[in-house]
Amino acid sequence: MPRFDSAGLLTAIAQDAASGEVLMVAFMDREALDATRSTGLAHFHSRSRGRLWMKGETSGHVLHVEAILVDCDQDALVLKVRPAGPACHTGERSCFYRALEGDGLTRFEG
Repeated sequence: MPRFDSAGLLTAIAQDAASGEVLMVAFMDREALDATRSTGLAHFHSRSRGRLWMKGETSGHVLHVEAILVDCDQDALVLKVRPAGPACHTGERSCFYRALEGDGLTRFEG
């Protein structure tokens, strides 16, 4: 089973199940992992809100979870998902839409 850190969290990476694109990174606690497993929709622990949140609870851009992979150290997860809209709160498909170049960021057109 996954191993949570001293704060009760582990890193969760949402990856598009079809394309393999990394969509977002968030944190899960036991409650978020249990909610994700029971509903099939990605839930996370919001450190800023201090509570459970379902991705897309206000936007409708939910992440349908097809599989949950656990890394070899059991302290990180990859969620293979089918996104229902953009994953990033900025409206971008992925939170990883910029590349670090020199002293700044540029739009990444992978």
